[in-house]
Amino acid sequence: MGTVRTGGRAGRRRAAAAAAGVLALTALTAGCRVEPAGAAGAPSTPPAPSAPAAPSEDAGSGEGESAVPGPPASSRPPSPEPPEPSAPAAPDSASPSAPEPTPTPVAKTLMKTGDSSERVRELQARLRQIGHFDRGPTGYYGTTTEASVRSFQAKRALPSTGRTDTVTWERLLGMTRKPSADELRPPTEREPSKPDPRCLEGRVLCISKSSRTLVWMIDGRAVSAMDVRFGSEYTPTREGTFSVYWKSRHHVSTLYDSPMPYAMFFSGGQAVHYSSDFAARGYAGASHGCVNVRDEAKIAALYAQVKDGDKVVVYK
Repeated sequence: MGTVRTGGRAGRRRAAAAAAGVLALTALTAGCRVEPAGAAGAPSTPPAPSAPAAPSEDAGSGEGESAVPGPPASSRPPSPEPPEPSAPAAPDSASPSAPEPTPTPVAKTLMKTGDSSERVRELQARLRQIGHFDRGPTGYYGTTTEASVRSFQAKRALPSTGRTDTVTWERLLGMTRKPSADELRPPTEREPSKPDPRCLEGRVLCISKSSRTLVWMIDGRAVSAMDVRFGSEYTPTREGTFSVYWKSRHHVSTLYDSPMPYAMFFSGGQAVHYSSDFAARGYAGASHGCVNVRDEAKIAALYAQVKDGDKVVVYK
């Protein structure tokens, strides 16, 4: 005898209605939204209730409004990391900076070898005052003046260039006084030696080889003085006491065919006379035994005063 199905369709409807009622009751008691039912005939398990999200600052406060839940933690964007400190910015090129050190001014050359001027004469006179120049000023900056300046610079710890620059000149001015007229134009390049005793009586041409000077003396008084040059070692000027025995205003040497103006002979062919070579080359040359004078004006005046028979003394 077959099995009788009782309430088949009606039973299924009653089961479904019961399941829906359970779901609705669960939703009302848990405050969650209603999920659709699972497959027909199999009740689905309700999900666990979610924790309520914290209300945002913009959420309303009216009654009956529910807080909107935020996204799950796994789906939130990561918090931004704090920025790394940046390197200090480079100073603006226009900003003020420390002042650069002032460069030391370069000393300017005022006088050098080959110059000829009154300033050179003053330089020589000042150097002579402190023992760095051993002759009378000439106004010409030659090798002797260069050596004197170099000696002065070395003693004062200045660059020994031999040129007179602004630093050297200022130092020299601070150590010396303004030269007098006699210091600028002394009668002789070197200070005349002490007169030989034979020169102290009568009218005497007193000639010193050590100081290279001739002093015209009358009764022990110096009347005039001048620079002189002597013969070389092969033709030396004789030393001793002599007398002027002949004067020749426009004399020309018969041995050397050279002019000997204002000649005053005192020993054989040796005489005191003017020398243009001595005036031009100084002590770089020598005579053939005569006593050369380079200042024509001085020897012209001397020639006019000296008489035949006047004494001549030549000594070291």
